[in-house]
Amino acid sequence: MAGTAERMKALRERRKAAGLREVRLVLPDARLEVTRRRISEQVARLDPVAEEDAMRWIESVSEFDEPK
Repeated sequence: MAGTAERMKALRERRKAAGLREVRLVLPDARLEVTRRRISEQVARLDPVAEEDAMRWIESVSEFDEPK
């Protein structure tokens, strides 16, 4: 185990020296039925007009849009 811990520490140090920073994300597990149900209920409560407005804004600021 010490070997693995040392390798991970060395990897983190190399990444840090390269100007990278480790970020960890903790996300709901979408494989669980309870999570899928909760997400489904939240999506059902979304306001379609507000979501359409948000999507228009996202598209307007997206760097992936075609040049105008």
